[in-house]
Amino acid sequence: MTTQTSTANSNDLVLVLGATGKTGRRIVSSLKTLGVSVRLGSRSASPSFDWNNAANWDECLQGLTKVYINYAPDLAMPGATDAISELVRRARSADVKHLVLLSGRGEAEAQACEAMIQNSGIDWTIVRASWFNQNFSEGAFIDMVQAGQITLPEVSTPEPFVDVGDIADVAVVALTQPGHAGELYEVTGPRLLTLAGVADELSKATGRTIQYRPVPHDAFVQGVADSGAPQDVLWMLDYLFATVLDGRNAYLTDGVQRALGRQPKDFADFARAIAATETWKAAA
Repeated sequence: MTTQTSTANSNDLVLVLGATGKTGRRIVSSLKTLGVSVRLGSRSASPSFDWNNAANWDECLQGLTKVYINYAPDLAMPGATDAISELVRRARSADVKHLVLLSGRGEAEAQACEAMIQNSGIDWTIVRASWFNQNFSEGAFIDMVQAGQITLPEVSTPEPFVDVGDIADVAVVALTQPGHAGELYEVTGPRLLTLAGVADELSKATGRTIQYRPVPHDAFVQGVADSGAPQDVLWMLDYLFATVLDGRNAYLTDGVQRALGRQPKDFADFARAIAATETWKAAA
């Protein structure tokens, strides 16, 4: 992550939703380094925050100036728009000053949630992200990399995978520096990669053969179901591979450059950094 200097008001208190997740924990770490007061938004925090139970939301929002909103598992999920609408209503009542929303590219439901934030009457910043590099190191596909075989639906459409560190950096500057209110930052990596290309980059980084093994979509979904994956994960993977990877997002954007004044991290650099750790150590 890049070095940043905070110009946040010393009285700022930022609620980071999804504080233990991929983007959230990075944002929390950076904000604390910058001396910004942070309230953790998670089921394990006190007060706890649970998207499926609004009982503690008012307590979580009390005394805040800013909120980073990360809806889990994705804004495309049924019920997300209702949850975001209710959160916006309560944030407005709590006199929150700035909302930063993590959104997804090419998802009509996510864009509906964006509109709620934009029409909230509160200063806002949207960070609309492509697929994460870290899906292969911290997410659903890490076991496949360890096994040397990425078994996913047959998709030849490229995706501009973005690094979670870049997403977090954009969110942090939006939360701590002036000039980002009213901005929609659509963030991608610096190049397009197919899943076969991802496998090639992972092979180069790890020094072992990692193959992309395409399977029919229905067989993939059934395999995920048979593995015992939670229903929301099953729904999301079905949705993403059936809908979002249809070519609608197969182009680059300049959100990272506009927000941070630098180029986004390349997938190859991400892969080399992770390969230098034990994360992708081959299963015994």
